[in-house]
Amino acid sequence: MMVAILLLVAVVVIAAGAGVVWRLLRSRHMDLWIASYLRQWPRRLRGRNAAHTHVHFCFADHYEPFWHKPDLATARARVDRWMERYPTIAAEHTDSNGRHPQHSFFYPEEEYDEVILDQLADLCRRGFGDVEVHLHHDNDTAENLRKTLTGFTTLLHERHGLLRKDPVTGQVLYAFIHGNWALDNSRPDGRWCGVDNELDVLHETGCRMDMTLPSAPSDTQTSKINSIYFAHGEAGCCKSHDHGRDARVGDWLQHKELLMVQGPLALNWSDRKAGIMPRIESSEISADALPTAARIALWERAAIGIEGAENHLFIKVHTHGAEERTAGALLDGGMQRMWTELEKRFRDRPGFSLHYVTAWEMYQQIERLCKNEPVKASSMRAEVVA
Repeated sequence: MMVAILLLVAVVVIAAGAGVVWRLLRSRHMDLWIASYLRQWPRRLRGRNAAHTHVHFCFADHYEPFWHKPDLATARARVDRWMERYPTIAAEHTDSNGRHPQHSFFYPEEEYDEVILDQLADLCRRGFGDVEVHLHHDNDTAENLRKTLTGFTTLLHERHGLLRKDPVTGQVLYAFIHGNWALDNSRPDGRWCGVDNELDVLHETGCRMDMTLPSAPSDTQTSKINSIYFAHGEAGCCKSHDHGRDARVGDWLQHKELLMVQGPLALNWSDRKAGIMPRIESSEISADALPTAARIALWERAAIGIEGAENHLFIKVHTHGAEERTAGALLDGGMQRMWTELEKRFRDRPGFSLHYVTAWEMYQQIERLCKNEPVKASSMRAEVVA
């Protein structure tokens, strides 16, 4: 009888503990992706066995000078700070090809300002990065979204010399990050998008790659994590990018597919809340989440790459760099420390090469690998690194 009672107590305690853990997971929407994370555990334990690994690093900035709706002078002052400081600090760092760090400014359509875009275009022409497309919208329609994106990409290309055209069709091509993480109407309440077939509209208007994810701890986070894959819209459905075909050598985009490039998503056991619960590593860089050597090690262990090209590792992290606190953290030491750690770990470490790339250059590198073409370093020397 005593044994039975003890067993019953043990079962009750375990069940109660499991219930607490599950509620905790759901409170951070970890139930959406934790199973995928556990399935990837063997991949993280195995590590990479390539004799030489090429690490392609992209810093994607949700660049919003009009964050919190300031006046025009404040918004432009935020950009002036970047224009003055970024070239100076970036010039002190180089990758394995002697190239300076590249910053990808995903600029919001709804915050267009001619002066600011001219400044960003000038910075890009000087070799410090590129501009892509960002958008915040709500209760939208496919027709209006199509008009908005086509108008904005045409303006960026024709007025500012940004983006690029398809050499065959002449269509302006771009990479995309969705505002409020709500890509393809992925919020359960339907806010901050409204377009179920958004992936199709993006493709129709020239988008070829999305870099919105990861979005954890948001409820827009997909179950598919730490992946480079192909996704397409599904009529009448939202969050179609929750699944897709993994990118691999010998296979490339098919009809209406977008390339989905995710940043690392992990549990950081070296940084625990109350010394117990690991924090979520969502590849965000901010004043409250500064880059560290431990975080960079997690980015590497996420092992985001392409099947059949295990000697290439793709790391995409993100920030909201125009916000004052984050801008201060980045421009006054944060980025320098990150670049120093990246260079120490991947440029100076035997068996590795570091390549600073823009978002679009990352797309091009992935395309070449998938098409089994020679991959070129993103530098003026165009050194072959395949």
